[in-house]
Amino acid sequence: MAGLARPDAGRIRLGDDVWFDASRGVNRPPEERPVGYVFQDYALFPHLRVRANVAFGGNGRADDLLERFAIAHLARARPRDLSGGERQRVGLARALARDPDVLLLDEPLSALDAHTRSSVRLELREVLRELALPALLVTHDFEDAVVLADRIGVLLDGRLLQLGSAAELVDSPADPFVASLTGGNLLPGHARPVANGLTAVVLEAGGTVLSTEAGSGRVGVVVQPWEVTIARTATSDESALNHLPGVVASLFPVGNRVRVRVGPLTAEVTAASADRLELAPGEPVVASFKATAARLVPLRD
Repeated sequence: MAGLARPDAGRIRLGDDVWFDASRGVNRPPEERPVGYVFQDYALFPHLRVRANVAFGGNGRADDLLERFAIAHLARARPRDLSGGERQRVGLARALARDPDVLLLDEPLSALDAHTRSSVRLELREVLRELALPALLVTHDFEDAVVLADRIGVLLDGRLLQLGSAAELVDSPADPFVASLTGGNLLPGHARPVANGLTAVVLEAGGTVLSTEAGSGRVGVVVQPWEVTIARTATSDESALNHLPGVVASLFPVGNRVRVRVGPLTAEVTAASADRLELAPGEPVVASFKATAARLVPLRD
């Protein structure tokens, strides 16, 4: 889209403005495309101070953008003296100094540590909403996509597997890769219809689970971690039809929640629940989830 690489085929346009059309031989150079580009590592010029970096994109807006992104006090600083969040703001300001019609962001959070990433992600979300510009963001982190994007396209080996909102991708993954990307558990098995409109899936890892979705042959059972409950023994709750016994393989705190690995399943429970159950690696437990939470995706044999 930026014009830095030429596609083999296809068409790129913004409204009625055609940037590339292989069939007509149209290929406008990068400098003629109204694009603001934020590079993965921000690509700031190390020998230029912050104001000069921003002014490289367009001198007329440099001072306003420094104020807008609260980095005016850094105008004379060098990129090496900036934090990760400050470098990102400079990169955004430089991209916007071109007064672009489209904003392209290439993994804009990948260069940040985990602590900084969370706060800068929220800051970037507010910036994108305020700008109201069409924006295309590339990321390998589904959480980035959830926070920042209105629509998410999942690409694998050059193919668009699914396009939709974050909720649509989580609730109805069209492909095993999509299910894994969204953080869901993927349990391979073989499905067959049974009574009461349910589908029984014999899992390759052992055990059988039920789903309210139709399926047959080799499938993947997709269950989100927050749909899985952990108990010391199987409960009599009939709404949780699936009970898989196992031992706790690992526990990993995430904020005020804990991710618990039990066999092929990852559950996400509150820290209070983990303490109450006295969960620890090697302890026997039962992981349970409802048949309505077990979504099925076809798998190739």
